[in-house]
Amino acid sequence: MEQDQQDQSYLSRLIKTRNDLAKEVDVVKSKRDAIVDVARAAGRDVLSDDEDREFREFVTKIKGLDAEIKAKDVLIADLDEENQRKTELRAGAAIADRAKGKLESINESATYVKGGQNSFFKDLADVALNRDLAGHASERLRRHEQDVRTLPEYTEVRTGLNTTLDDGGSFVPPAYLLDQYIAFARPGRPFADLVVNEAVPAGTMQVNVPKITSGTAVGWQTSQNTALGETDLVDSYVTGNVCTIGGNQTLSRQLLDQAGLAIDQIVFRDLVAAHAQFLDSALWTGSGNSGQVQGVNNISGIQTVATGGLTIQYVYASVANAIQSVWTSRFAAPDAILMHPRRWGWFLSLLDSTDRPLFLGEAGRPMNVAGLFDNVAPEAVVGQMHGLPVITDPSISTTLNTLGGSNEDAIYVVRSSDLVLFESGVRAEAYREPLAAQMSVLLQVSSYIAFVSRFPNSVVEITGFTPPTWGS
Repeated sequence: MEQDQQDQSYLSRLIKTRNDLAKEVDVVKSKRDAIVDVARAAGRDVLSDDEDREFREFVTKIKGLDAEIKAKDVLIADLDEENQRKTELRAGAAIADRAKGKLESINESATYVKGGQNSFFKDLADVALNRDLAGHASERLRRHEQDVRTLPEYTEVRTGLNTTLDDGGSFVPPAYLLDQYIAFARPGRPFADLVVNEAVPAGTMQVNVPKITSGTAVGWQTSQNTALGETDLVDSYVTGNVCTIGGNQTLSRQLLDQAGLAIDQIVFRDLVAAHAQFLDSALWTGSGNSGQVQGVNNISGIQTVATGGLTIQYVYASVANAIQSVWTSRFAAPDAILMHPRRWGWFLSLLDSTDRPLFLGEAGRPMNVAGLFDNVAPEAVVGQMHGLPVITDPSISTTLNTLGGSNEDAIYVVRSSDLVLFESGVRAEAYREPLAAQMSVLLQVSSYIAFVSRFPNSVVEITGFTPPTWGS
């Protein structure tokens, strides 16, 4: 790279010198032509001896300058051709490298596959236990790291969802296990998947999100040629601590060595399911202390609406009140209603005065209903009220003590784009030291998260819901 810069600098100086010579030729030609013009003006057809001598000196100088310019042009053309050749060679090398990388990726993409002969967790354990005497496990982990950096199925990891890549992509679980994380873990974290998801920035233990605290202003111009008022925009930021969550699983050496089943899938599936459930719960109840994120229940400034009673009339009105509370304080619309599955079950049990259900299915677009349901699930979008989707989440607490109530499960109306979850990818490791005496290996899954509420008034907690009764 430094040599290229030197070559470019030399070529630039050469071109400048050539152009300066061309300008000098123009000046000498002007002086030569001036001699002829003087003689012609005097009516002479022949130059004097002094004029002739000076004329010939200018001609000789012009020939010399022209020769220098031609030499410079040849050198400039040669250097430019060389630079072009270098550029083409680099482009060809880059194409070759990409082709080689693709070929290596194709050849190495089967390092860890579902149902394959190689076990990711067993290789981690073998390296940790110093049992990889032939180096086969280490080599597979190295090849897997190359997969993480090149294969398209790891694109999400490379673009920031895993901040541990600097420590080695060999700790990133194989793609088919990451697919299981999405397939099996995501349903256990409906709230975490609803809010805005970003990657945890590298190299920091705090995440700062900009926020405008005071806007500009406009007003009347009191009279012509008078100044308009000016109010400066004031910005600030909200901070979230980067916290660590994770879990361990102890396995015997015998199970790792002799198990005739997909131990990777069994262990990883269970760990990440627990990981997802814990993360989602933390976004609701985290204290903000002792290494925890600050969950919604402990964020200062969220709005609260107390329902006037446990009848459909009161509850329906309370939800409408919560929606308008976001409208009038955030000046933007909420986009979801979240509740515990038992509260949604209570809604589905409600009947009108003639024993007709107040929550009906989507089919037929029923009229005069309190809400619609279109899914029967404990953790999903299950229906709608007031035109907003209703999402059930078992992680919502059923033991709140708000406004004198007991064992409440609140309903939440939220604008999810104002809540941001920063999350790294999942990291898997194996350790032998704590359990070596009992021939066991400790497998560990961990990740980093931070949670930030940009506008607390985008969340409204509807309280007053004591445990439901059924059939009354």
